[in-house]
Amino acid sequence: MITADYIKKLAKHYFNEVVSYRRHLHSHPELSFKEFETSSYVSSVLTRYKIPHTTGLVGTGIIAIIQGRNPQSRTVMLRADMDALPIQEENNVVYKSKNPGVMHACGHDVHTASVLGTAVILNDIKAEFEGTIKIMFQPGEEVLPGGSSLMIKAGALTDPQVDIALAQHVFPSMETGKVGFRSGMYMASTDELHITIKGKGGHAAMADDYLNPLVVAAHVITSIEEQFPFSTDDEGVARNIHNQIPTLIAFGKIEGKGATNVIPDTVYLAGTFRTMDEAWRLEVKQKIKTIILTVCEKYGVEAEINIIDGYPCLVNNEALTQSCRAAAIEFLGEACVDELPLRMTAEDFAYVSQVVPSCFYRLGTGNRQKGIVSGVHTSTFDIDENSLEISTGLMAWLTLKNLKS
Repeated sequence: MITADYIKKLAKHYFNEVVSYRRHLHSHPELSFKEFETSSYVSSVLTRYKIPHTTGLVGTGIIAIIQGRNPQSRTVMLRADMDALPIQEENNVVYKSKNPGVMHACGHDVHTASVLGTAVILNDIKAEFEGTIKIMFQPGEEVLPGGSSLMIKAGALTDPQVDIALAQHVFPSMETGKVGFRSGMYMASTDELHITIKGKGGHAAMADDYLNPLVVAAHVITSIEEQFPFSTDDEGVARNIHNQIPTLIAFGKIEGKGATNVIPDTVYLAGTFRTMDEAWRLEVKQKIKTIILTVCEKYGVEAEINIIDGYPCLVNNEALTQSCRAAAIEFLGEACVDELPLRMTAEDFAYVSQVVPSCFYRLGTGNRQKGIVSGVHTSTFDIDENSLEISTGLMAWLTLKNLKS
């Protein structure tokens, strides 16, 4: 019988090796869908441990398979994302990024190293459990359409058919030693708003000669905000005032290339729309289009509207997440397992959660005493590497517990 203590022993045994995985990956970050060296490195580790795998899915993706006894009985999939961000690292560490302007600032190096470590542990004991473990090393989590969606289209959830899926994500605001779970709705959908308003430019002093698209753009933004007012709840989640559905529409870019006395012909707006209800998501996108066209018609200008569908809502299966939470308490102790709040951020593992029962949980990676406090997507993001022993051991334990279900 495999015990939690035995898994902890294996996690400790492989800890230094997993740290070396993470440091190599951190030093050699690659942008989304360009993870060629990363994919080659992951494949080399899998090959060294004789873990069967297929490379080249969606360009750089990998599917690995570990079969225990009676492999057809149940399949658990583990997900790791491999891409980095276009950020110049400012940390002064021996494993600092060697690729200018590219950095693992979202912890995907941690995710990949952790899942590699988990794979090595589970491969060691494959004669002692039943079922199959499928591991998806995916490209391009950071950009649309999301590597997860493309991996699914390429057959990642079939042959063998995945029964449940697990994924973890670094959480720098949580101290190392802790993990967090939330059942049900957890993370928002995300859609991109791209709007070009076509007016008529001219000299600012000649008011009769132009149709100012900047004025129209301002009315578009305010009209959308008036139509979808929100307030934040106790968890800091933006909720629509009228129906209390988590909803956030925000514009982060307005570009009109005029001057103090030059009215431009066009203005470009870019923003994001996020929510946690798929029916409401469809309704709001249509209403946004209607608002834009109505305002533009009023001012006699035209608009090009491009709403790009992004990641869906991430939903953690209730029963599976409760099971994983209980297993985490068994592995780490109740004081080390927290309840997570809702998040308006998005994650492409949501595509998996829409297809198979899934559990996406958080790994504490911060350490205030060591000064490791920077958030993800910042140039000084780092982790307490002691979290890697927990990440590998816990994921192995959750996998084993769910193979028995």
